[in-house]
Amino acid sequence: YKHGVIQALLDSQLLRAVRAEVQSNLSFTPKETDIYRIHQSGDLANLDGLDDSSLKLLPSLLTLRNALYSPAFRDFLSTVTGSGPLSGKKTDMAINVYTPGCHLLCHDDVIGSRRVSYILYLTDPDRPWKPEWGGALRLYPTVVQKDKEGKEVKVPSPDSVLSIPPAFNQLSFFAVQPGESYHDVEEVFAQSSGLQHDDDEARVRMAISGWYHIPQKGEKGYVKGLEESLAERSSLQQLQSSGDQFDMPSRDLHQYDGESQETDKPPEPADPLAEQTKDEAPLSEIDLDFLLKFISPTYLTPDTLESVSATFGDECSICLDKFLSQKFSDALKTDIVKQEAQLLPLATSDIENQTSWRMARPPYKHRFLYKQIDSRPDNDVYKSPSEMLLNELLPSEAFRKWLQLATGLSLTSRNLTARRFRRGKDYTLATGYTRNESQLELIMAVTPSEGWAAEEERVADDTNHRKDVDHAANLTATKSQEGMIKSSESPGVGGYIAYMAGDEAGEDTDDGQSNDGVEVPLDVSTGARASKPSAQKKSGKKADPAVYQAADDDEDDGVLFSMPAGWNTLGLVLRDKGVMRFVKYVSQQAKGDRWDILGEFGVNPSEEDGSDVDDNEVTSETEIDTDFDKSTQVDSDDDSD
Repeated sequence: YKHGVIQALLDSQLLRAVRAEVQSNLSFTPKETDIYRIHQSGDLANLDGLDDSSLKLLPSLLTLRNALYSPAFRDFLSTVTGSGPLSGKKTDMAINVYTPGCHLLCHDDVIGSRRVSYILYLTDPDRPWKPEWGGALRLYPTVVQKDKEGKEVKVPSPDSVLSIPPAFNQLSFFAVQPGESYHDVEEVFAQSSGLQHDDDEARVRMAISGWYHIPQKGEKGYVKGLEESLAERSSLQQLQSSGDQFDMPSRDLHQYDGESQETDKPPEPADPLAEQTKDEAPLSEIDLDFLLKFISPTYLTPDTLESVSATFGDECSICLDKFLSQKFSDALKTDIVKQEAQLLPLATSDIENQTSWRMARPPYKHRFLYKQIDSRPDNDVYKSPSEMLLNELLPSEAFRKWLQLATGLSLTSRNLTARRFRRGKDYTLATGYTRNESQLELIMAVTPSEGWAAEEERVADDTNHRKDVDHAANLTATKSQEGMIKSSESPGVGGYIAYMAGDEAGEDTDDGQSNDGVEVPLDVSTGARASKPSAQKKSGKKADPAVYQAADDDEDDGVLFSMPAGWNTLGLVLRDKGVMRFVKYVSQQAKGDRWDILGEFGVNPSEEDGSDVDDNEVTSETEIDTDFDKSTQVDSDDDSD
């Protein structure tokens, strides 16, 4: 789409003075949401409201602000962009600093009365920015497609087509266009580990970012009611949008009831009584033989299943460590490491034409590589462990039975997707769950690389206690808390999955429009939130696993459940209407890609309508219980092969 870039826009000495004032007198707050990680100043629109002593510290910045919003420059931008009159009364600007690891993901800037977006760079004037440092403004093209009703819909490509690197005294700008002006800011890349160069300190992408708005009351070009009309029109377009028809992956839903016999499991003898109580039926010998090919024996024992079910019933979420058996886990890791060693093409079209991966889109919602269940007539064709996990274990009737025993829920359908999040590229933004019926969600974490923050600290701390389960269950929190503080000193590499409480009204955030994202607490961004051990709940029977709690009892920051990328961990979450979910952008600094399988399982509504529903259960008719963030972690004591 149309945009402009002007080099050496301002007097160099003025901009150097602005940069010096900013460095000396302004403070910046690190912020992380699902859509960005930045260091941000306060709103600079109200410079006139500062007291005299404060204004004396920022004279050059005030001069710059007045020049950018002067009638002459506004008329120039209005003419170039064709945006119409621009307001000089409603100024909107802030200074954002991107250090290594910082980024801003794809969005279109459509909020309220914005008409023109701009970025004025304040990078180091004496050490020119290098394109290989990242930090570029990237523009995404749109393709016009027709929906089911024949209406034309603009769908953005998952690949950007233009990259504009930062440069001191450079102004980049474009007209804000709903459904078209999609862009992002590339991650600022860190120097390779172990290397130190003179340009390390120069990798600070400082810029003034802002918008020009439609004229306000009393200004030339003001139209009464236009701002309200634009907001209403935008909301109506969101409600009527059919663009999600082109979202990928599409929902690949398989109903359990009425399905034919699963081909990845030998047929069981007919048993009328078992059919009548199918949901409550225990695992048969055939089921156990099948599941033992994949799952750690610990998680197939009645005592462990009872413990897992009780914990899930209390918390509505749980993590199971070392879920897959040692033999299958080792084979799976070898398979995934081998896949990751093979270089992928860069362009989406090449990836989809040359590999078995598909690309998730549109980028204002998500971008990652994915595979769905491959419906082949003969199971013998599933040769690799990763294919077996997606196509044999997780869709099987035996696993459905296990899942129902582990959660106490009756499952009606499944939707399974294998996902690969490439470092430096992929993510999912926060979207709300809109259905009235709750949904059980499964996250099978199978990321073989290391360095995913506190996930490894917890594993390392617990290694010496795996044999003594009772000891592990009663570890004090002191050591883990110290690790959390240490890991929180610097941001992590992303890749964690998080569930967060939505708006009180339960409104869906999946509108395809710009937003500030959902703010992420620091202990979640570093992966520390999922690592705190707590005393195991007492029960009548001795439980096999060690239980881990996610957060302090008094924490209430909107985080319902979080789980860092890691190896061989199964997460289960009961998700209610309005709960948002996202996978944080995977930084280029990560040691590898993030791999998982996401399962979405329909839950029989009768499970929630009964009078004996537990008070802690998250249902569509009640407020979300803040205890939901106390996700627990169970550690298998499996030493089998």
